[in-house]
Amino acid sequence: MTMRNRNRGCGSIPRRTFLSDCGMGFTGLALGALLAEDGIVRGSESPTWTPPDGRAHHTPRTKSVIWIFLSGGYSHLETFDPKPALNTYAGKTFDDTPLENPLHSPLHKKRFRSVAAEEINVRDVYPTIYPMQVGWKKHGESGIEITDWWPYLAQQADDLCFVRNMWTTDNDHAAENQIHTGRHRLDETQPSIGSWAHYGLGTLNENLPQFVVLGGPTRTDTRQSIDSYYLGPQYAGVPLELAAETPLPFGSRHTGQSAKQQRNEFAAINRLNELTAVEYPEDQELRARIRAYELAFRMQAAVPEAIDLSQETAATAEMYGLGDEATKLAGRRLLAARRLVERGVRFVQVFPSTYGKWDSHRKLKELHGKMCAGVDRPVAALIADLKQRGLFEDVTVVFCTEFGRTPGLELRGGGKDGRDHHPNGFTVWFAGAGIKRGVVHGETDELGYHALGEGHYVTDMHATVLHLLGLDNRRLEIPGRKRLEIDHGRPIHDILT
Repeated sequence: MTMRNRNRGCGSIPRRTFLSDCGMGFTGLALGALLAEDGIVRGSESPTWTPPDGRAHHTPRTKSVIWIFLSGGYSHLETFDPKPALNTYAGKTFDDTPLENPLHSPLHKKRFRSVAAEEINVRDVYPTIYPMQVGWKKHGESGIEITDWWPYLAQQADDLCFVRNMWTTDNDHAAENQIHTGRHRLDETQPSIGSWAHYGLGTLNENLPQFVVLGGPTRTDTRQSIDSYYLGPQYAGVPLELAAETPLPFGSRHTGQSAKQQRNEFAAINRLNELTAVEYPEDQELRARIRAYELAFRMQAAVPEAIDLSQETAATAEMYGLGDEATKLAGRRLLAARRLVERGVRFVQVFPSTYGKWDSHRKLKELHGKMCAGVDRPVAALIADLKQRGLFEDVTVVFCTEFGRTPGLELRGGGKDGRDHHPNGFTVWFAGAGIKRGVVHGETDELGYHALGEGHYVTDMHATVLHLLGLDNRRLEIPGRKRLEIDHGRPIHDILT
């Protein structure tokens, strides 16, 4: 027997693959049997489960989603859920008003989960009522109340749908990950909402990523908000830079390398990867790497064009506030988001302001006034732009933050002009395809403390978005990855057309 033949196993199967498959196969069978016997793993409860094939489960109402996230926790009270009672009882404690003390409500402990021990946690229990720091008016034919810090967006009131009874459980900034994954930081991490959308539906444009992130993730510890975890790395969000010279970090050709040379290089790398993939067909990361190389090459031409804002008219640039330093950052990101969904990107996650900027523990009036001015005009421009281009029936916009702010004055460190984190009740809004216009859904109590009724946990937002995309959240279940009931959420049908 020649050396060549001795190095091969059965037939034409390489010996390494034969031994690996046999060894790991028998070991895997034994391990699987033991785990199944102990109830740790089991096969799919549904024998008809099949991986998504890019087809919707039901007729979709939208093609793409622009998910706008304001990091830090904007105050629902000084934005989209004004409460006159805060001014009426300013300076009084909850017990000094004729209203029910919200700290005595059973909802307080039901929806609250602090990492700190309860006896030392002081967040969201400040008893001294802090008045509103801005005025408000009713706007549009719908008469929706919006504060005076949103003059541009207020003009769009009849196109928006506010959900005022949101709640979450984390009272710290890990809630930024929670609103995107649905899980508290003490629990197992789940894939982000953008990853589920990509996993369920696949691509609308082979030359662009289907889950794009603009302005994020905001920090290394918020990577979860765009990650795909057990779905596979190919479904994670792809951050894009709006600097024209480097829109794809690490994705540019080397100086002096021609397009033909690079094409040949990618072809050689892919061939080597494909040969390895034959030996290890279950290696998801390898297959994701192959797809990433292929997509990266195609994106080098498609991405710069997609986010080239110089192609826009002067009127559009003016509408988004690109010439104003206060609105330029948000304006560029939101305009790029419109261009991306226009070209078939499925899910665009936009951070229009930097990490934690809305976190107004102090100087709320000064900080919120400045931050609202930075995003109000660009966000209103996005709504108007989608409408004028006929995209309002194809794109759904979600506007959210990780939690609200306390009705009580934050007293830590001698505080006198700010509000602390408040997960018990806050406001988000939707607009566009499949969404009712000029509607307010749900409410908080008179002080803006608790989301009344059952309210909506953050995964209800996920379920609503996936439903609009034509996906049944529960049919995305993966064998061996049992999700909790709360992970699935429920579509907010009352806000859907």
